[in-house]
Order: sequence, then C-alpha cells, then structure tokens
Amino acid sequence: MASDSTFDVVSKVDKQEISNALNQAQKELAQRYDFKGVGAEVDFSGESILMKAASEERVKAVLDVFQSKLVKRGISLKSLEAGEPYASGKEYRMEATIKEGIDQPTAKKISKLIRDEGPKSVKAAIQGDELRVSSKSRDDLQATMAMLKDFEDADLQFINFR
Repeated sequence: MASDSTFDVVSKVDKQEISNALNQAQKELAQRYDFKGVGAEVDFSGESILMKAASEERVKAVLDVFQSKLVKRGISLKSLEAGEPYASGKEYRMEATIKEGIDQPTAKKISKLIRDEGPKSVKAAIQGDELRVSSKSRDDLQATMAMLKDFEDADLQFINFR
C-alpha cells in the first residue's frame, strides 16, 4: 500500500480574490453611467453575496458585472451559485453563494466517472469534502487528472500529488 501514488481532488476558492472582485464590482457600479440612480449595489453578507437594484434587469446586470470581475481574477463561475431575482419592497434582490468543497452527490458522480471511464488501476475514496485518488501508476493518475479537467459540475483542483 505504501507504494501507491495519490492525489486529492478539492474545490477551493481564494476568499481574498472574491473580496477583490467584489470591491472592483462595487467601484464599477458606482462609476458607470447606466447604473446611476437605480440603487445598484453588491454586498457580501455573511456567506452570501447580495445584489440589489431598482429593476429585475438591473439586478441581472449587476450579477453580470460581478461575474466579469470574478473571471478577470481567475475564479471559475462554476463556484458561483446565483439565485433568481425577487422583489423586496421597491427594489429587486438576488442572492449568490460561493460553493466550496465537494458535496456528497458531486463526489459520488466524480467517483463513478473515475470508475467507469478512468484507467482500471485507479481507485477513488471520498474523504469529507474532498476525494483521494490512488493508483500504483503515476501515468494513470495523470490520465485521470486530464479526464477530470473537463468535469462540468464543479471547479476542481488537484493537490498533494505524491
């Protein structure tokens, strides 16, 4: 067992980069002419990001501005989960959350994908909010990494390759 090579599959997001993207989005909303007088705001409240504006279209535009700032900072949009706009008094609001860690159903999907399409010597084990992938062959592990790069349900990173 000691001769097995392993790596971990995780889904992590840099909190500082999210904060930077949020600050950039706030600055752009304050400066842009098309957002003047519509009460457009984007704030970080606890675990979620709250976007506000006078109309439903403006809230969607605020989300678009925030998404463009995330992309410029190298954060995948797969880790942003935005809700639907809803009316709250005179304004419309939309909440978005940042997904971190691999939840159980997604982990099972990845594990099944590795079993079905990966090299036969590769084994995957779910450990909390990450996956440990092991094999005797490092080449098989690298082939598995290449296969998982195209996974669409979550933003995946690979760490602890030994």
